[in-house]
Formats: sequence, structure tokens, C-alpha cells
Amino acid sequence: MKNLLFVFIFLFGTFGVSQAQDYNAAVGLRLGYPVSVSYKMFLNETAAVEAYAGFRNRFFYREFSVNAAYLIHNDIESVDRLKWYYGAGAGLAFFSSRNVFGTPVDGDGISIPVSGYIGLEYTLDGAPVSFSVDWRPTFYIGGGGSGFGAGYGALAARYILN
Repeated sequence: MKNLLFVFIFLFGTFGVSQAQDYNAAVGLRLGYPVSVSYKMFLNETAAVEAYAGFRNRFFYREFSVNAAYLIHNDIESVDRLKWYYGAGAGLAFFSSRNVFGTPVDGDGISIPVSGYIGLEYTLDGAPVSFSVDWRPTFYIGGGGSGFGAGYGALAARYILN
């Protein structure tokens, strides 16, 4: 974890600020926790909004979540089409937990995840595809997921729509 933090600090301190995005909108999958369908749209040269919905099912715990994030993208000058980004977002997580006998453990409920984002995105040259990897520290308010979690993030692959 310390090495990953060092890499991000190095990238932030070394590279310049973005002046143009490689696409306007893209749709794809976030392969993380939870696996989600994602839609990302740029609002201007550096700012984007990403919305995603996901489902996870682990033993006797089920969750459906919807999230949205505001992200700022910056070029990494030494590598064409590679950007780093940061941002913040929030969402709703609907959960249900049961024990082995099907009896509710924590009951059913709703949590509000509030997340920070930091990541890297690469857009292929000559193909309408982008890839990203991010870390998403999240604070859950209410419900069975209350508290802070630093183990969230995803690898995403998106098809560029324009």
C-alpha cells in the first residue's frame, strides 16, 4: 500500500495538467467491489461525471448500489493518452443480510457511500476503448455498511461512444 501511495505522489508531482480529453462519452464495466455497469461523460476539457450501478452477492449478503462521481482529469505529459484523475462522489447502497437459516442478521437497509477517487486512465490509439484503474476510499453512512473502508477500487474497461 505504501508503494502505491508513493507512485501516486510521484505522478502528481511530476506531470502537468490536462488540456483535452480523448473522448466525450463511454460505457463499460467496472470490475471491482461491486462489479458495475458504468457510464462516463466529459463536461468540459478536464471534468467528467461517471455514474455506475452494481450488484454483489457474497454468501448471505446482497447489495445493489448506484453511485455518481465528479472527476478531474490531468495529462501525464510523458505518455500519450494516459491521464491521472481525482474526484469525489456519493451514492445509495441497498443491502440485505441473512444467516444460514435465512433469518435477517442486520436486517435490510440503505447505506449512503461517500467516496474519494484517485486513478489512472488510458485510451487506446485507433480503437474506441479506454481502461482505468482507481482507488476509492469510502465512508458508509447508516445501515450494515457503516464506517470507513479503504479497500475499494476497480479496473474499468469502456467502449467509447463518439
